[in-house]
Amino acid sequence: MSNPQEPQPVPPAVWPQQPQPGHYPNPGQYATPDQYNTPGQPPAGGPFGLPGQAPPAGGRKKLWTILGIAGGVLLLVILGVVILVNVVAGPTNHARGLADNFTRMVIAGDTATAYDNYLDPALQEQVSKEAFISGVKTLEMDDTCKPTYNEVTAGTTNGTKSADIVGLITCDGGKNIDLVYRFEGKDELKMVNIKIKPAA
Repeated sequence: MSNPQEPQPVPPAVWPQQPQPGHYPNPGQYATPDQYNTPGQPPAGGPFGLPGQAPPAGGRKKLWTILGIAGGVLLLVILGVVILVNVVAGPTNHARGLADNFTRMVIAGDTATAYDNYLDPALQEQVSKEAFISGVKTLEMDDTCKPTYNEVTAGTTNGTKSADIVGLITCDGGKNIDLVYRFEGKDELKMVNIKIKPAA
């Protein structure tokens, strides 16, 4: 039996204990990040090398620069598409709107107003208002008639705008009426040619 006054041997200090591969420190022990690293690996830490270290300021600046350039390019693409649609589709849509308004007035029987508002003075000299009204009446259109436009083209030549519209008015009972319009003008488009006749 040992003498109680003799000093007891103290085991060598083993803290922090190096975990075995595939094992974690004993419960209650606290491991440092270095305990989980294998030799040759940098110590574990924050996402940028050291715990709690913020990303470099130059990295944020570069990110914002890239995002700004990408946003600018996207804005230019959208602006280009809008301009292209307005340049190409704008005159065509305007011509389609003119043709649609004129045709709906004629179908509704408001032929005198359609004549006054849409026909060019040169065409009015060739076709009197009375002849125009009586010619439309012979087509016997009613509220079941609906226009469709098969071809709408618009352009500008030497400062003069023009639009050609080809379509069909279909009515209940199988009645079909061909239509061909031509609009011209510098500032305002007016009808310079018109053909409305029963389809062959």
